Amino acid sequence: MSDVVENVERKPVEELTFREALGELESIVSVLESNTLELEESLDAYERGVVLLGSLQKRLGAAEQQVEVLMGELVAAPDDETQDTTLS
Repeated sequence: MSDVVENVERKPVEELTFREALGELESIVSVLESNTLELEESLDAYERGVVLLGSLQKRLGAAEQQVEVLMGELVAAPDDETQDTTLS
């Protein structure tokens, strides 16, 4: 059985760093594409991959929101004198 699909020493997904989770997902994709696993092992690996992918997407979404907040802080709000009042 492949190390990728063995449950023996796997960390819970929430304990993995982003880089670790991405590396594990890449390994799972590689082994699944190699078509060397038994059906049950493939299903286990696929299931783990889905969990990893969900976690990675969630983390990326949170990082994107954080960047948007930080970028919003960089953009100074216009003061009353420089606001466009043509619509008023």
